[in-house]
Amino acid sequence: MDPTTLQGIAATNQWSAIGPELVLGCLALALLGLELVLPKRQHDLIPAFAILGLAGVLLAVLAGFHTVADAAEPPVLFGGLLQPDRFGQIMRVFFLLTGILVSVLGVVALAKQRVPRTEFFHLVLVITAALMLLVQSHHFVMLFVALETVTVGFYILVSYTRTNARSLEAGLKYLIMGSLSSGLLLFGIVLLYGAAGSPALPAHSATPMGFDELHAFLAANPGNFLSAVGIVLVLAGVAFKIGAVPFQIWIPDVYQGAPTPVTAFLAVGSKAAGFALLLKLAAVFAPYAPLVTAVLGVMAAATILFGNLAALGQTNVKRLIGLSGVSHAGYLLIGVIAALHGQPFAPGAVVFYLFGYLLASFAVFGVMTHVAGPDDADQPLSAYTGLGRSHPFLATVLAVGLGSLAGIPPLAGFMGKLLIFVAAFQARLYGLLAVAVVGVVISIYYYFGWIQAAFFQDPLCPATDEGRPARTPVGLVAGIVLGFLVAGSLLLGFYPGPALADLLGLR
Repeated sequence: MDPTTLQGIAATNQWSAIGPELVLGCLALALLGLELVLPKRQHDLIPAFAILGLAGVLLAVLAGFHTVADAAEPPVLFGGLLQPDRFGQIMRVFFLLTGILVSVLGVVALAKQRVPRTEFFHLVLVITAALMLLVQSHHFVMLFVALETVTVGFYILVSYTRTNARSLEAGLKYLIMGSLSSGLLLFGIVLLYGAAGSPALPAHSATPMGFDELHAFLAANPGNFLSAVGIVLVLAGVAFKIGAVPFQIWIPDVYQGAPTPVTAFLAVGSKAAGFALLLKLAAVFAPYAPLVTAVLGVMAAATILFGNLAALGQTNVKRLIGLSGVSHAGYLLIGVIAALHGQPFAPGAVVFYLFGYLLASFAVFGVMTHVAGPDDADQPLSAYTGLGRSHPFLATVLAVGLGSLAGIPPLAGFMGKLLIFVAAFQARLYGLLAVAVVGVVISIYYYFGWIQAAFFQDPLCPATDEGRPARTPVGLVAGIVLGFLVAGSLLLGFYPGPALADLLGLR
């Protein structure tokens, strides 16, 4: 590579564009330093530093939101690795909110465990920064490095409770399945790289791993076999992250064994990252839309049916919420397919759904964190009997969260499903729409079974109640956060217009 080319690449290195990610990385290192210099009795301040740091970065991103989002032509930075745009800014906000909520739940959950605390918040900050870079990636090298940073962080967090056999088992299963998915993704990238860089094919590129160059190559070679195989393998690698069939086998065991805040991080953060990638890749793979639509369509239908049917017989709520999350991945896949069919507001519908899913999921996981004992892998449905009588606030939060996940009006989950269904109808995806409606009807049974246990069932006998772990009292900060989640679900359900118009740019 000649010096002129290197100078051209260096000229695109705008470090201020990734300022939020750099701040999070520095803050993650600072937490480790604070643990060394602070007296042991003051180590409880470290989670507060992490949460305040995430909140400060979130405010900074919101303050500069329109500077990046309203740019007429999003710049391609760092030699083509990154492209900050409106979508990236929205997802930055999403992941910062996720990081804050995971940290708040972590404070509650780790108080019941004898495990290191600083490292937990360090990893949350690193993963959050990597997720923010991932959704701004414009090149397969950046995509893979950011994705693997996220995945390696989750390997550690899933098995964080190292004295718990279920947590260690979950970490091992996630490691094995994650390695398989990374191999599939990398093999697909290699095939696309080889095909797009071949001088024997039209529109070959000197930089075939850039999204713009790859799109141009695929448009000029619509029937290339290696490209088709590469696309399918890349989609398979991403399907693992979202928990879509047939790559969902890890979810029940990993969700049950991981600490509850980590389960929430996987359920919301990892899933959202997967769909952000799918929306980006859908635009890149648009010349192969029939192939992508066929693969994702079969995957969506199977995912909705499997997730809902498998959740019907679950008595452990962590497994139940994991399998219900599989079905939500199916609904979101329908939105991605609608985007492939050219529906202009389908990407916005997917993002709106993700925000509603964030609010509802963290409301449920917040209640689960307070109800669980030291061994939070053991959370039977019977542990929630009588919750409405003993802890009405927690029961109300649980009901709102589950109602939103079920798609009950006027909550945010209902509006999210409605937008996805409208996009599917306009894209004439009638078969998938019918499957989705059936899935929603099935899901009402197990969501309302959980609500029934909390409000309309009492413990079968006093011994059952006495043998149950004591429920953690709701602190001031946790109570405010849970109240915010309930208010957000109601606000997005009652009055979604500003979010759709201003945040998502749907006018």
